[in-house]
Amino acid sequence: MSQRNSFGSGFVLGSIVGGVVGGVLGTILATRKEQSLQDNNSVLQEGKAQFNSEENIELARQGLEDKIVQLNLAIDDIRQQLGSVNNNIAEK
Repeated sequence: MSQRNSFGSGFVLGSIVGGVVGGVLGTILATRKEQSLQDNNSVLQEGKAQFNSEENIELARQGLEDKIVQLNLAIDDIRQQLGSVNNNIAEK
């Protein structure tokens, strides 16, 4: 009988200690996660404020237009290179 009483009291004590440790760890992890989410939210709000400006939108549009011009030039260059390769192959 003493083993049963020992097992029962050990089980109850383990449940209480486990509950306390789990509660403390859960609270710590939850506050870290909440703080991380708040930090991410503030960064997103700052990013939205930056992109809502008309000047920033215009600058982004001009930057994209410049990139499109660069891509078109690169495509034309590749077409010319491929055309000369195809002409060399056709001549042979």
